Amino acid sequence: MARYTGPACRLCRYLGEKLVLKGVKCATPKCPLEKRNVPPGGRPRTKTRRRISDRGLQLREKQKVRFSYGVLERQFRRFFAEAMRAPGPTAENFLILMERRLDNIVYRLGFADSRAQARQIVRHGHILVNGHRVDIPSYLVKSGDFVTWQEGSTRTEYYKRLVEEIKGKTVPGWLSLDEERMTGNVVALPSKDDIDSKFDGKAVVEYYSR
Repeated sequence: MARYTGPACRLCRYLGEKLVLKGVKCATPKCPLEKRNVPPGGRPRTKTRRRISDRGLQLREKQKVRFSYGVLERQFRRFFAEAMRAPGPTAENFLILMERRLDNIVYRLGFADSRAQARQIVRHGHILVNGHRVDIPSYLVKSGDFVTWQEGSTRTEYYKRLVEEIKGKTVPGWLSLDEERMTGNVVALPSKDDIDSKFDGKAVVEYYSR
């Protein structure tokens, strides 16, 4: 399955929920869900619309997670299979694996306004992990890893603007950020309490268990 390249806001309208796919735009009145919360096709959501089946609800939850992290179906299944092999609840393992992706870490540290932008930054080789360049967005960070910028990238206009804007951003408790050195540290791996509450991991497990 090819990566979705259409309007990102269309996915939010399809699910009827903000996935923060456009970064800062999602928090402004320009967000399409703020203007007119209707699904693609223009038919308004009503209380009398046809009831969605349990399978349909599970699919929507699966798509919500996949669209939010920007992962293709094949890779999404691979992460799920890895979560099943790990000890502990599969739903928690799966969402923790998604949080550990390097593109998500770059986004969580405030180095990018969206995961899509973070993925592009990683692919272009701007990011170092423990001093080594990593250009694989799906790379899984470990506790104790340091994430910083490549020296050549610090001379770009984007980086210079980011240094000024980063001061107003917050990072999750399992990460730390040195704003002066623009270096992030994975203090610990995320726990179930650090997972975004809008994601229902159990529904994803139920979807793939059929």
